[in-house]
Amino acid sequence: MSNGDHGHVEYQEEYVVNSRGMRLFTCRWLPKKPIPKALVFLCHGYAVECAVTMRGTGERLARAGYAVYGLDYEGHGRSDGLQGYVPDFQALVTDCDDFFTSVVRQYSHGNQTCSRFLLGESMGGAVALLLHRARPDFWTGAVLVAPMCKIADEMRPHPVVVNILRAMTSIIPTWRIVPTNDVIDSAYKTQEKRDEIRENPYCYKGKPRLKTAYELLKVSLDLEANLLPQVSLPFLIVHGGADKVTDPSVSELLFRSAASQDKTLKLYPGMWHALTSGESPDNIHTVFRDIIAWLDHRSPTSTEELSEMEQKARHDDHQLQQEQTKCDA
Repeated sequence: MSNGDHGHVEYQEEYVVNSRGMRLFTCRWLPKKPIPKALVFLCHGYAVECAVTMRGTGERLARAGYAVYGLDYEGHGRSDGLQGYVPDFQALVTDCDDFFTSVVRQYSHGNQTCSRFLLGESMGGAVALLLHRARPDFWTGAVLVAPMCKIADEMRPHPVVVNILRAMTSIIPTWRIVPTNDVIDSAYKTQEKRDEIRENPYCYKGKPRLKTAYELLKVSLDLEANLLPQVSLPFLIVHGGADKVTDPSVSELLFRSAASQDKTLKLYPGMWHALTSGESPDNIHTVFRDIIAWLDHRSPTSTEELSEMEQKARHDDHQLQQEQTKCDA
């Protein structure tokens, strides 16, 4: 495990092993307080990773009092697997579910658990929705940042390519031959962030691999056709009005279709796809102000509530130490 101290935030890295024996990279940003307001679990987008690409998100939320955990998917970042290759989207979701729920258990004391939120960006929005489908009543809520519920027409492979995909994924699944527009230039408005992504060796910059493109297309169609009306957890969608990667109209469709009683959609005119990292500092501040306000409203923020949680945690820890002392004796 590697550690770092960034002022009011403690940063840590660690590897876990999934059910298929693969080493997956995890990271966390922890606030300098014994008990966080709540837990936030990051689901990153396609071809990127958590530690660098989503560092701004982790640090901002940790400074606001949240414990933030991220996992690099198979084939992404510093995790095992062929870079940029998603052979099975459901296996990726299962890896997240296994790791995230193991963290939640660490924060559980008797019948009392921390509030827990998902924060999914782009493809990670699809991951978050599928995690919710797997455990409909488990999550306190979700923040969906430009979620991939449908691939925008401008980025969707040509119908001829889609037919080829379906036929050839079993023959040459890892080939990088799917023609698409440059997602980096379409997603990130600022040149500084584009350069950071292109210089980051843990981000995949090649053309989408055949099986990966087919898996993304398949899950997008599944979400659009089957899942949107089943969404029942509280959620906030933030989406750039000028997004050319994931279609803002699909976020509007999710907002209208979802069964959730607590749902909020915020569209930001003129902003692009990467509205939490690829915009101007003022725009990024505006988006995070809205995200943190939404989380705060659904987390135990009063001194009394946090104090009760801290006292309960200390009591449970004290009892555990006494039991261990008896066992040692």
